Amino acid sequence: MGGYSLGTAVDALLLELARGPRMLFVPTPAHMPETVLTWFYGAFARRAEPSHVLFNPWPPPGLRDLVLGADVIFESGGNTANALAVWRVHGFDELVREAWEGGALLCGFSAGMICWFEASVTDSFGPQLAGMRDGLGFLAGSACPHYDGEGRRRPVYTELVRDGFPPGIACDDAAAVLYEGTTLVDVVSWAPGAGAYRVSVDGEEPLEVTRRV
Repeated sequence: MGGYSLGTAVDALLLELARGPRMLFVPTPAHMPETVLTWFYGAFARRAEPSHVLFNPWPPPGLRDLVLGADVIFESGGNTANALAVWRVHGFDELVREAWEGGALLCGFSAGMICWFEASVTDSFGPQLAGMRDGLGFLAGSACPHYDGEGRRRPVYTELVRDGFPPGIACDDAAAVLYEGTTLVDVVSWAPGAGAYRVSVDGEEPLEVTRRV
């Protein structure tokens, strides 16, 4: 998801797509995880079985069982590079891959969108934006969130790709892309005009919105 507001119709879509109600929230990228935890439990406490994982001051006991027992693993927005470093130190990246290969739904907004790809456009290093080639690599290519919400996203991403950065997918703030395995199957929109785009050296191609919520 390019952007996200808890309490929208997207909440119901996540539960519809999941194999079950156990939802694990991972706010590692967030500057103030306690704040996004409040939002998360407010949105899902009554209609799912929510839980969360924090890595400060250390990972919780039973981390493997917690991750592999989740039907949905939901990553927050924030600093992508910082989150990737923490996850790799504690082996969380490997557990999430195992959960995904076992059928868990992986989702997230902003940093929680781009972390799944090989590469991304990120503000992890400052507001000027930069290309990062150090993603989890579950999905090939690159990704860029906030395509319509932040003025520098579109020009920075398209220029990076023209200069040899991996091509990929961009999402507006009120849009998401849905994959089955590694195949893109749906573009989801929850606001008029919001969508997603395929970005390559040849330019930008709008993708058809196939699901509105």
